[in-house]
Amino acid sequence: MAITDELSTLRDDTLQRIEAAATTDELDAVRVSVVGKKGSLTGYLRSMGDVPKEERAAVGRTVNEVREAVEAALEARKAALSAAELSAAIDAAAVDVTLPGRAQQMGTRHLINGIIDEVSEIFLGLGYTVEHGPEVETDYYNFEALNAPPDHPSRSMQDTFYIRDLSGDEAAVRGESDVLLRTQTSGVQVHAMEDNPLPIYVIAPGKVYRRDVADPSHLPQFHQIEGLVVDKGITFGDLKGTLEFLCKAVFGPERKTRFRAHYFPFTEPSAEVDVSCGICHGEGCRMCKGTGWLEILGCGMVDPNVLRMSGIDPEVYSGFAFGMGVERIACLKYNVPDLRMLLEGDMRFLRQF
Repeated sequence: MAITDELSTLRDDTLQRIEAAATTDELDAVRVSVVGKKGSLTGYLRSMGDVPKEERAAVGRTVNEVREAVEAALEARKAALSAAELSAAIDAAAVDVTLPGRAQQMGTRHLINGIIDEVSEIFLGLGYTVEHGPEVETDYYNFEALNAPPDHPSRSMQDTFYIRDLSGDEAAVRGESDVLLRTQTSGVQVHAMEDNPLPIYVIAPGKVYRRDVADPSHLPQFHQIEGLVVDKGITFGDLKGTLEFLCKAVFGPERKTRFRAHYFPFTEPSAEVDVSCGICHGEGCRMCKGTGWLEILGCGMVDPNVLRMSGIDPEVYSGFAFGMGVERIACLKYNVPDLRMLLEGDMRFLRQF
């Protein structure tokens, strides 16, 4: 039999074997036996030196044609078998009821929202209502109606994000627009005094914005909860009792509070409230900087001028107000050393709460 006839027979047999291969492993065995390093077709190429000179051209051409036909058939069959095996694997996995289920992790309230909910529930239980207001506020509600004079430091561009007037007004370009991102939720209290009938018992949670660089104790965007009471016969004793109840409800009944004289433009007298350190129990440690106390909020009796600005007679009504940073409360309650940890999205940290 001529060599070209042998090659034709090898081609036909190989193509039949390729078509009969039921798996990619069987197909690979056919490939190795024919076009592998020691395969039958490779053997013809290695023995070309033994072929008579007058037949080499024809034999060489036939070997190449057979190789091309075999390799094309191998690629086509491999694609078909791979697709079938993948489909079978998917189908098997889809109906295999013995495989363990893929549990979905349940989401939870973020720690910040959890503190807001906790404090809101405390005051709802005391008969307060929850008020909300715009985050983009006017100068009147953020400063003027709260007894902050025009030269008060809190109006400075160092503290406040002003909204630039797109009309190109020169004053607005200098940052003297009367529209701003609220620096406190106290403006909601003014809206409440203007819109609600007396007496008023409200809290106002929400986001606020200040021109601070993020560090362990400051954030440019954070959350506050402010409270306001306006009624007949309200005294500083009512304020003190309310905030002592709040501190014990949030931090635990064993925690103590103290009030230190302070200044706020919209309350008089004013105070800052400290709670005893939960780590050292008042003995002094790194968390409380050796004092035994942690500052948690500011408060005071509503200034009569603020009541008058909202159309309330200070000779008949009095009130108190307070404000706290939600992130600070969260950090103090759970001994978190850095406010930024609340916002970094590290699930290892957040899953603890």
